[in-house]
Amino acid sequence: MNKTETIEKNAIIVNKYLNSKLHGTPKTLYDAASHLIIHGGKRLRPFMVINSCKMLGGNVSAAISAASAVEMIHNFTLVHDDIMDNDEMRHGVPTVHKKFGMPVAILAGDVLFSKAYQIISNSKLPNNATIQLVSKLAKACVDVCEGQLLDMKMAEEKRIPSQTEYITMIGKKTAALFDVSCSMGAICATNNLKDISNLSKFGRNLGIAFQITDDLIGVMGNPEITKKPVGNDLREGKKSLPILLAIKSASGKDKKIILNEFGNPKATKSDLNEAVNIIRALGIEENVRNQALKYAKVAKKSLSKYSGSAKTELIDLLDFVVKRSL
Repeated sequence: MNKTETIEKNAIIVNKYLNSKLHGTPKTLYDAASHLIIHGGKRLRPFMVINSCKMLGGNVSAAISAASAVEMIHNFTLVHDDIMDNDEMRHGVPTVHKKFGMPVAILAGDVLFSKAYQIISNSKLPNNATIQLVSKLAKACVDVCEGQLLDMKMAEEKRIPSQTEYITMIGKKTAALFDVSCSMGAICATNNLKDISNLSKFGRNLGIAFQITDDLIGVMGNPEITKKPVGNDLREGKKSLPILLAIKSASGKDKKIILNEFGNPKATKSDLNEAVNIIRALGIEENVRNQALKYAKVAKKSLSKYSGSAKTELIDLLDFVVKRSL
């Protein structure tokens, strides 16, 4: 079974559980809450919860509540992100606020957030594990909110942020949910603090590597794969690592061309292609790939003492994330 098939098999289990929890009246509210869930998503975070648990001797039934809770929180963030960005499409379908209206979308996000804690509280895990799960997930939610605001502030400011500021931002906005996915999976299997810490480190570094690679794809990705125009993040003025490095590395005419297309909604396809070709010639892809691999190496080291098929699944996911093609 290849990596995609393994992820899909896991997603089927999680989807079944999610569907069993996201129903009720008024029906419209639950239709809105489950809208993005039923229309896509690889369920990477639940995959990490379940395999972190299994690696430490647990099983799917012990992890399924936590895995589904993390996915609900992830979808809660998507609903609210789409509202803040006024995006109209996600997973090839209208966003929740476009399909159901703004008030219902806000309530749908609130339901997802609340249901996540409800299903953890109702799980059959020991009380001390439940308390830890709630605490970990709550902190991750705070981190995601802080990271989102840091991202918004970066977008508003004219200055180009430092690489350290970028890593801090994605460490909260993206990596926090990867971190908590692995640490919650560990908690479902053990109360050993060192094991929980090791899985937390793995998830955090995987999350950073994931976002760095994702941002590379956002600038230089093949439109046939990304379903977005070439140089989309450049046009939108996204202050991602590849763009920060390109602006820092370029000089003279090349730098001027990049800056002219950066945050320019009127940039033509030809202009963007020229800017992306300059970024490519600067060796930005290799630089960014190497940085993602650096975080991947730290992630792998945190699992060095473990063995078994679940560990292999986690390492395979890490390699899949970092080596994604453009």
